[in-house]
Amino acid sequence: MPDKRSWGKPAIDPMNLRSMLMLDVAREMMISDTWTHKAVSVSMSNPENPEDAAVSFLGVNDPDGIVDVADGRLDIATLNPVVMLNMARLGTGPFPSPLDLATIAVIPHYDQLAFAVANRLGFESLADIAEAKYPLRVSVRGSLDVVTAMSIDVVLSTYGFSLADIVAWGGTVFYDQPMPNHPTRIGRLENGEIDAIFEEGTIIWANDVIAAGASILPIDNDHLATLIALGFRRGILDKATYPTLPGDIQTLDYSGWPIYCRIDASDKLVRQFCAGLERAKDRIVWQIGPENQPPLPLEQMTTDSPASPFDVPLHPAARAYWQEIGYPVKP
Repeated sequence: MPDKRSWGKPAIDPMNLRSMLMLDVAREMMISDTWTHKAVSVSMSNPENPEDAAVSFLGVNDPDGIVDVADGRLDIATLNPVVMLNMARLGTGPFPSPLDLATIAVIPHYDQLAFAVANRLGFESLADIAEAKYPLRVSVRGSLDVVTAMSIDVVLSTYGFSLADIVAWGGTVFYDQPMPNHPTRIGRLENGEIDAIFEEGTIIWANDVIAAGASILPIDNDHLATLIALGFRRGILDKATYPTLPGDIQTLDYSGWPIYCRIDASDKLVRQFCAGLERAKDRIVWQIGPENQPPLPLEQMTTDSPASPFDVPLHPAARAYWQEIGYPVKP
């Protein structure tokens, strides 16, 4: 029988057992329909050396997290979509100056941003709305996702107006939490209670716009060029995917859920985080739907694709780690 003193430190010991219990229970609480507290931040400290700086992670779609990471108050965070992180890197849109950020990986999520307006108003572009200073009654995403409203305002700004201007013109901005295909949103558009829906998640509602008596307004080439300079990518709502549309409609890409950090984040921290993703990929949930999901597709999360745009470069330690284990990375 081996000497117990030679066994070394077990994977699960008193130092981490209780913390893991809390993390596991918190996960179960989050997926419960009867529990409302879904946002999680994690702080990890070294119990053997209290002077060792703690590290913190944020799993919430909050643009304030970008500034907190850039300023060193957070170490690693997540976001939806990549374009918001890219604007932070460039110092455009809501960010007054460039922030030193890097990508660790991008969870695949293909999406577009769309601007649907009731046909009865006769508008064919966002420029028409700006020219008319029309008091639009528009539904946008609610308080749980301020990123969408911020992104919409960046787009509208290139046309010379904002959500606040719509209110100043006598209109109303409804910050609605249900998804756009919910009766309280697409149904209100159809029955004339609202005039427009500005929103992402097009896969679940773009095909319903025509039946609601509305059209998705295209982003024209001149404004698209301006928006690309701000950090957006061109998007297309194609008739093949959305057969009710009259044809392909040029809009804006809204894809990718980036996991990010500062460009000068500790190599050790970033490598350990990447290794954690790799070890846990079979049990990490990564897409909307049931709890039981296919493995985290890390081979798609380390290089550019339509569902995982890599406009913000990889952290050097993440790049090295992904290459070492054989995943493709963006050149």
